[in-house]
Amino acid sequence: MSGLLNKHLVAKAFAIITVGGIGTYTVSSFFGQQAFAEWPMPQRVFGKGPAFKYLQLHSSETVSHNTKRLCFKLPGGENAQSGLNLTSALLTFCKPGGSWLPVLRPYTPISRLDKPGFIELLVKKYPNGKASTHLHNLKPGDSLLFIASIPGFCWTPNKFSHVYLIAGGAGITPIYQLAQGILDNPVDRTKVTVVFGVNTEEDLLLRPEFDAYKQQYPDRFDIHYTVSRPKKGFAPERGIRSGYITKELLAELMQGRSEKDTNVFVCGPPAMEQALLGSSPFGKRGNGILEQLGYSKDKIHRF
Repeated sequence: MSGLLNKHLVAKAFAIITVGGIGTYTVSSFFGQQAFAEWPMPQRVFGKGPAFKYLQLHSSETVSHNTKRLCFKLPGGENAQSGLNLTSALLTFCKPGGSWLPVLRPYTPISRLDKPGFIELLVKKYPNGKASTHLHNLKPGDSLLFIASIPGFCWTPNKFSHVYLIAGGAGITPIYQLAQGILDNPVDRTKVTVVFGVNTEEDLLLRPEFDAYKQQYPDRFDIHYTVSRPKKGFAPERGIRSGYITKELLAELMQGRSEKDTNVFVCGPPAMEQALLGSSPFGKRGNGILEQLGYSKDKIHRF
């Protein structure tokens, strides 16, 4: 969604070779008789690595005071799919008006990765943000250049019995993509707990989608919201509390050392990630909150 995805992801995108494929023959059986038919496989728009695809904006929807949901058409229409694997991002290229240099930014799609015909981004506009301002100014019919796919954590269904997904602010997009991919996969039985911290209630992006999953999968999915700067008169309700993502909060929501078969995924602003992971500005990781709660480094992944 935003610059919260680290700069190393941008560099990583240029080190991967694109692969892909189209078309195959499928064999079907009807009442015991074999029938052969040629069915076109969905066109995979993005494979691994460089892509250089211009996508046309189909629609732009304002979802909060500083965030828009942008839906782009995939070339190939209803026979096209993103071709991305779960926990992937896309690297965009734009040259905003008044800018001397082009701007590259990674964004994580929030639409189902097998959705035919379209791909959706959730873009938060930052003060003086060149790329986000440019994207917010796009009108239906305008095009944006996507230059590469960026793979993330290699997800395997049912590898873990339970995962914790911790997000701060705009870091919710890769967290949502992973939760969506797990819960929409009928063969994946992984339990998911999301902890989402924001500044204000208006920043609780994708809340309707998360709440719908909570209602649909009450035994497998749970989400906890926390607001650090609630409005005057804010009354905590079920699932929403005031405050930051702290050690005390996570100790209450997570099982720690007693839970062996688990993994923790984190994406948020630098201060939050530094507190959780023990990261320094120079990339070194110390004894952060998650390690204090019993989660070793190999059980923690930062988007």
